[in-house]
Amino acid sequence: MASILKSLRLAADPTRLRILLLLEQEELSVAELQEILGKGQSQISTALAQLKQAELVDDRRMGKNAFYSLLAPAELMALLQQAGAEVAEVEQDRAALRPALRKRQDKMRRYFDELAGKFGRQYVPGRSWKGIAEALLKLMPPMVIADLGAGEGTIAQLMAQRARRVIAIDNSEKMVEFGSELARKHGIDNLQYRLGDLEDVPIRSGTVDLAFLSQALHHAPHPERAIAEARRILKPGGRLAILDLNRHRFEEAREMYADLWLGFSELELERLIKESGFRNVETAVVYRETEAPYFETVLATGEK
Repeated sequence: MASILKSLRLAADPTRLRILLLLEQEELSVAELQEILGKGQSQISTALAQLKQAELVDDRRMGKNAFYSLLAPAELMALLQQAGAEVAEVEQDRAALRPALRKRQDKMRRYFDELAGKFGRQYVPGRSWKGIAEALLKLMPPMVIADLGAGEGTIAQLMAQRARRVIAIDNSEKMVEFGSELARKHGIDNLQYRLGDLEDVPIRSGTVDLAFLSQALHHAPHPERAIAEARRILKPGGRLAILDLNRHRFEEAREMYADLWLGFSELELERLIKESGFRNVETAVVYRETEAPYFETVLATGEK
């Protein structure tokens, strides 16, 4: 083991310091460290080689990847934790670590999806996503739900089967008229449509159990205001759920779908939700399209 003094000199470099503080929390690959730190492969690999030579980190092979873990003694890490408080990027690294680890889980999940496909995904009588969704909705406790940016209200009508009441908000008069007529036609009397804007929701403060935005936030001129409005209408302990596109580069979406934003990364959504005052914020990529432009769907949740 290198001396504490020599180790401190080595860790004085901000990149090496950030790596050590990250590895204190989790074993990581070079690619994951690249993504979290926003550095090139050569810079990360060089830093890791120096840390390994000083016996501050160790590595293990797993297929084509090398995963690095911490060897540094606790007394050294206690000093580095204090030093890390002076490096602004350290807090960002901690936030970026969570989605990086979720991507690792998603990769494993995709592997099992592909494996399952080898056994065949043929037709099975009675199996459908709609059936699964309705079964899960039956387990949901009755509550007041605001479907913000509801469109014609397909999801709102589905949720109304179990909810105490659903309020569907949209800024299109035609969408509100169409949805209202559809609800009347099917006798859904606990679903109400209201004309309104995501950033000025026509619902009283503190009256909703769940605020739901499905593929709506990227249409908001000021997403932070839309999230703040969602929080305003929620009861204490109420939940926010956002389904939106992961950040992408398909510029044509602005013209084709009137999108104002090209999606949001997990980190962006997490930051927006936390800055609005929500707690227990979680994000995850829950769906990936298999055809170009390969849109991904992010689910973000938080609690008031």
